[in-house]
Amino acid sequence: MAVLLLVSGCGSQPEAGTPSPAFNDTDVMFLQMALAQIAEGDQVAALAEQRATDPRLRTLVTELRTQWRDESATMRRRLLDWGQPAEPDPSAGAHAGHGDVHSLRPADIAELGAAQGRTFDRTAVTMLLGHLGNCGETARMESAGGADPEIRALGSNVAGRRQAQVQTLLKMAAEP
Repeated sequence: MAVLLLVSGCGSQPEAGTPSPAFNDTDVMFLQMALAQIAEGDQVAALAEQRATDPRLRTLVTELRTQWRDESATMRRRLLDWGQPAEPDPSAGAHAGHGDVHSLRPADIAELGAAQGRTFDRTAVTMLLGHLGNCGETARMESAGGADPEIRALGSNVAGRRQAQVQTLLKMAAEP
């Protein structure tokens, strides 16, 4: 017997008679928010991959971008399987229960783009620290409250990866 869970405000449901993987609002929220976070963070990572003076930072952002490409492919595929949109509901209050996660603003990206040398590296490290912290928090929400076992495992994996990357960035930030 297939179980169909309706996700309030998150898109259409599968055709009648089509088995649907068991998922809940948290699963959908995680995938949608993670895709938005990946797109946002990739702006910083792309700049850092080109302009960072610290080779460790370049290595980290190259690793991140590779992981994000793989993760986003899985995320988009699962949302498509569920008949859910890749973008979160833009209406005010639609994500009130998901925490107040900071987003990178265009001004933040402009500030990074204007920075040079070590100032660029420090700015990129600071932005990535906050951003990856937010990514980890979103992933922890999934691993604690998602219904789909594969997506919960993805959330756990993402949280672990982002935490390790945060630790690497903290070491860089602590250097004079």
